[in-house]
Amino acid sequence: MSLIGKEVQPFQATAFHQGEFVDVSEENFKGQWSVVCFYPADFSFVCPTELEDLQNQYAELKNLGTEVYSVSTDTHFVHKAWHEASDAINKIEYTMIGDPSQQISCNFEVLREDAGLADRGTFIIDPDGVIQAVEINADGIGRDASTLINKIKAAQYVRENPDEVCPAKWEEDGETLKPSLDLVGKI
Repeated sequence: MSLIGKEVQPFQATAFHQGEFVDVSEENFKGQWSVVCFYPADFSFVCPTELEDLQNQYAELKNLGTEVYSVSTDTHFVHKAWHEASDAINKIEYTMIGDPSQQISCNFEVLREDAGLADRGTFIIDPDGVIQAVEINADGIGRDASTLINKIKAAQYVRENPDEVCPAKWEEDGETLKPSLDLVGKI
């Protein structure tokens, strides 16, 4: 079952953010665009490369009115320890949510129950708290955060222009399509 077009389900969690523990809920995803990036575990191998890459895109994402959240089934205490121990993770400015109850991972349908870990899942959420894009990767396949930029720009464009759609490889100021009977079979 797809989560596209569904509102984020309620949750309560504690996160590590810029040296502090903060409370987070689905309400944090409302009023702005959000990227929620699930990963299997702190102190692992592919995960720090992905989270550092996400940090490298953070300024651009913020410029697009997008906040970033990472989530693993580790606790907020482990996130803090990892932040202090890893040069890559120490750079992170976005919120790192702890999900030891696995509720958030279940809500987003990325929990591998047999391992108690989340899959590599990336979700783009609109300002209404509705999921607009999903990417799920196998454990050994790291993600490229730079691809989020055009996806968010396209999602924002379609939200502002609901009678238009963005074709493959669309870039900002690129041509869009207006679905109609006249286009059927002509693309």
